[in-house]
Amino acid sequence: MQVNIRKLAITGILLITLALPTGFGAQAQTSVINVSEKEKLEKELADIEIQIKAFEDELANTQGEKKTLEQAIKRLRGQEDSLRLQIKSTNLKLKDLDKKLDYTEQNITKTKAQSAKLKKQLVEVIRLINQKDQELLIESLSAKDGLSEVAQNIQNYTKIFSLLQAIVAKTRSVHEDLQKQQTALEDQQDDARKLLEIKASQQELLLSTLAEKKELLTETKGKENTFQDMLADAKKRANQIRNRIYETIGGGTQVTFEKAVEIADWAGKQTGIRTPFLLAVLTQESNLGKNVGTCNRLGDPSEKSWQVIMKPTRDHEPFKTITSELGLDIDITPVSCPMRQGGKQIGWGGAMGPAQFIPSTWMGYRSRVSAITGRPANPWDIKDAMLAAAIKLRADGANGTYDSEWKAAMKYFAGSVNLAYRFYGDNVMKITAKYEIDVEAIKTASF
Repeated sequence: MQVNIRKLAITGILLITLALPTGFGAQAQTSVINVSEKEKLEKELADIEIQIKAFEDELANTQGEKKTLEQAIKRLRGQEDSLRLQIKSTNLKLKDLDKKLDYTEQNITKTKAQSAKLKKQLVEVIRLINQKDQELLIESLSAKDGLSEVAQNIQNYTKIFSLLQAIVAKTRSVHEDLQKQQTALEDQQDDARKLLEIKASQQELLLSTLAEKKELLTETKGKENTFQDMLADAKKRANQIRNRIYETIGGGTQVTFEKAVEIADWAGKQTGIRTPFLLAVLTQESNLGKNVGTCNRLGDPSEKSWQVIMKPTRDHEPFKTITSELGLDIDITPVSCPMRQGGKQIGWGGAMGPAQFIPSTWMGYRSRVSAITGRPANPWDIKDAMLAAAIKLRADGANGTYDSEWKAAMKYFAGSVNLAYRFYGDNVMKITAKYEIDVEAIKTASF
């Protein structure tokens, strides 16, 4: 049977035409949010930031005034109003991110479908070429026009290979687009996870503020003299602070605040990190959304196992190494769960112990911790956790000044000083200021 090379070439062109979508890729992408909606969102966020700043300024003034019951209640109400606005701001940012996540996921689905189509078309063209290339030369040589027909057939055959190269190049381009989209999705999921953690922390702090206000009014019954008597009883306050339970997670251990201060003092002497600041970072980490140490426990369902909730390429092998070295059962050693929104997992979990190190990050600190303690480093041990956190904070530039500690706290949380997450750094420094008073109170009362 005579082979029609022109027909084969047309087939190749048709396949390529089907395979190459019009305007596919980054150039065809449209804005996630239309201009008017984006401007409206940015204006709303800017207005909220102005209101938050006003509340923060008022709070600063209130704290500098004479300590009276009226001023204490005013401070708590201001903090409450500020937190409500911050939660509203975080919700708006999450709403924006949700749209971006949906858009990126849709793009990934389209790109995967396009990639599959291109591969199918590529296989078909190669199959046609392989099927015909053996008979091509023989049939061309037997053609009545001789070498003239051969030259024409070779030219057409060359066109097919050129078109084949175009398909290969487009396939490579689509694959690169897919990788970029998947990277963007991971970054967006990480942003969403951090915002969800911040929102949980804001809500936790709001509840704490409301409880503090209620407790203050209950104890004083609204009487100024009772409030002043409370302030004057330094010894009683010192005992309350000293015996406050300091939450730790993962290992099921709790220590008193006084013991936590003792451990933080020790870690601080090894690293140059201030005790109140170190305690503030761990307080923020351990209390962040109360979503720590609640995965991979005995009796947890399979969807909460370490194999599911940790990032496989990053944390699986380190987690195996850590639990093996410590003689722990890898399947029932508690770690943090991923954040969830709308029933969907956002990012990854797997953070360990009071300082909330993920396994891959812990691997960079365990040897330095062991060099000081003289034993295998354990992220679920409060002493080792505080020491590792102090080493990291020092490496991130904390040197005792407000600015250096704020930046180090931001890096501890986000890996960089990203102002989108400034609530974390701001709140760590507020807790630090509170702990400075508490640490001083228990130390003064000891003399």
